[in-house]
Amino acid sequence: MLEKGNLVKYDRKSGVFTSTELGKIASHYYVTYASMTIYNQHLRPTMGMLELFRVFALSHEFRLIPVRQEEKLELQKLLERVPIPVKEGVDEPTAKTNVLLQAYISGLKLDGYALLSDMVYVQQSAGRILRAIFEICLRRNWAVPTKAALDMCKMAERRMWGAMTPLRQFKGVPAEIIRRAERKEFPWHRYFDLSPPELGELIGVQKIGNRNVGTLVHRLVHCFPKLNLEAHVLPLTRSLLKIDLTITPDFQWDEGFHGHSQLFHVTVEDVDGEIILVRDQFLLRRQYVTADEDKSEHHMTLTVPIHDPLPPNYFINFTSDRWLHAETKLAVSFKHLILPEKFPPHTPLLDLQPLPTAALHNAEFERLYAHVPAFNKIQTQVFQALYTTDDNVFVGAPTGSGKTFCAEFALLRLWAKATPKKAVCVEPYPEMVDLRVAEWSAKFAEVQGGKKVVALTGEQAADLRILARADVVVCTPAQWDNLSRRWKLTIRKAVTEIGLLIADEVQLLGSGAVGPAYEVLVSRTRFVASQTGNETRIVACGVSLANARDLGDWIGASAQNVFNFAPSTRPLPMDIHLQSYDTPHFPSLMLGMAKPAYLAVNDWASKKPVIAFVPSRKQCKLTANDILTYCLANEEGKRFLNIEEEDLQPHLDRLSDAGLKETLAYGIGYYHEALSKSDKRIVERLFESGAIQVLVASKVRALRCAGPAGAVAFN
Repeated sequence: MLEKGNLVKYDRKSGVFTSTELGKIASHYYVTYASMTIYNQHLRPTMGMLELFRVFALSHEFRLIPVRQEEKLELQKLLERVPIPVKEGVDEPTAKTNVLLQAYISGLKLDGYALLSDMVYVQQSAGRILRAIFEICLRRNWAVPTKAALDMCKMAERRMWGAMTPLRQFKGVPAEIIRRAERKEFPWHRYFDLSPPELGELIGVQKIGNRNVGTLVHRLVHCFPKLNLEAHVLPLTRSLLKIDLTITPDFQWDEGFHGHSQLFHVTVEDVDGEIILVRDQFLLRRQYVTADEDKSEHHMTLTVPIHDPLPPNYFINFTSDRWLHAETKLAVSFKHLILPEKFPPHTPLLDLQPLPTAALHNAEFERLYAHVPAFNKIQTQVFQALYTTDDNVFVGAPTGSGKTFCAEFALLRLWAKATPKKAVCVEPYPEMVDLRVAEWSAKFAEVQGGKKVVALTGEQAADLRILARADVVVCTPAQWDNLSRRWKLTIRKAVTEIGLLIADEVQLLGSGAVGPAYEVLVSRTRFVASQTGNETRIVACGVSLANARDLGDWIGASAQNVFNFAPSTRPLPMDIHLQSYDTPHFPSLMLGMAKPAYLAVNDWASKKPVIAFVPSRKQCKLTANDILTYCLANEEGKRFLNIEEEDLQPHLDRLSDAGLKETLAYGIGYYHEALSKSDKRIVERLFESGAIQVLVASKVRALRCAGPAGAVAFN
């Protein structure tokens, strides 16, 4: 039997769940661990409904149901009447459980009181057990048993078989209409094309009492949950597709039938319909269903893997969680799909002897790196391209690889010339601009009589004066785009005489916030250089990219000057632990992720600093308060505080954010764009010094922290 505390993960190669995954499903559906072990052993990827009924009957919950002597005759009669064949004999308890569930779905009447009580027990347990089986099959990405298990769940809830007419799912429909509809065996999907008179003629009766049969059936048919799907396919890479779905409800909402929302399970299946490639959920709410189709359109994006050879198509299924036969299937054809070229491999990290700082051949420059015995392997490999040439260069490496030094090599190369020009460093966010200005102002204060490193303000007249007197200008993409837009004006001549453009965090070109401005200013820099003849060197730095060669061609870097190191080439090793969530409600999702984040800090971080990234600045404070609540609940409120309270108090007194002051007192801080500059500096200083252990930051902000830090990301 599986132990509850056993923390092991799901082995995808063997297709076997371990106790962690089983434990989550068992606790959610209140199913015993012994039953979960049985399902783990017996479920197979090709099972149909017949086998799933047998697996259900093997559940540990039904082990004590006896087969009484006086029940055998009635059970034998039921075995002959139920629609799904039962393999076991009437003496087997599993056969009795199987028959009782089918008898309940079929609505059969039982004679024996004991047999009836057993059927009630089976019926009460069927909903949660079948849902657990469905969840296991879904998580294993088995398409056939997943669909069969979901149909079984709906059959047990609706007390009807799949062969029966879907009209049975509407309450109050006259039995005569249902009986005649099932006798016709007319395909359900054809009902949607018929008018009320045609439906009355199909049923075979025009009126029942005072009710017009055709009108009634027509209204019910058009209340049946039905969706229209449109798909637009965009290949991201040769192994990844983005599918943009447009979902349009094609039914009339009736709160008596549909309630306030309808849940659909979304699956993308392979060409054989056997493997689920992607699974998701779509929640349709009442307020978003209108008569106007344009206003009721819903959009959903799926990212799907593809493999060579390219399959002819995939299938997208939207299946209702509660309604039988409410399924929409869309075949997405890849017949005319054009995939991008294969990306070149990552730049190999050569086993070079680390370069000493003496390689700069300049005593003044060498003093800048007196605290560094030698450059690391990545810096050594890019040194020649950055420090000995004027070529455009792209350096892609994981965070913490020393890309700042690489940008400084290009700066030193610029300043080593007889008539050095100005340099511009573009950082994506204002916080990073402030950090860069503070760092370089102190570092280059004594180089060649003192270099002036200044940040732009965003006001054009002031920025032109700053540009005229500064050696290095640090700004955001929007600020430099605004200043360089009218570069032909005489008063903006300094814009055209830039000798070096450092584009930091260049991977954000594709982001919605700063990407367009970033792309425009880099393109404009090359255009201005070609028009004026004043060459501007471009040095781009970012994380490892899949299409680094394309980006290198765009900035004018030759193939040998594109250094795109693999994400695994980190100076400090990194372990990644993923935990998935499928809660559709965002506030509930964030609330549900707080405790696992706190437990992850306890399990993996020990005494190391931790940064938890959250989606928004509002969530920063909420998550920090949640983590503090769990600390206090465990009677270890000060465990994240590594400084004496009397030493911390002067810092707290200078804070303007009352909420931040409260959490910092327990060693938990938060950092987002709405904090004042003084509060940001205090939080940074406390975290970098190790006084506080946990920092919650909005995910669009980057922090440079001293020493290795664990990270918990809320996405």
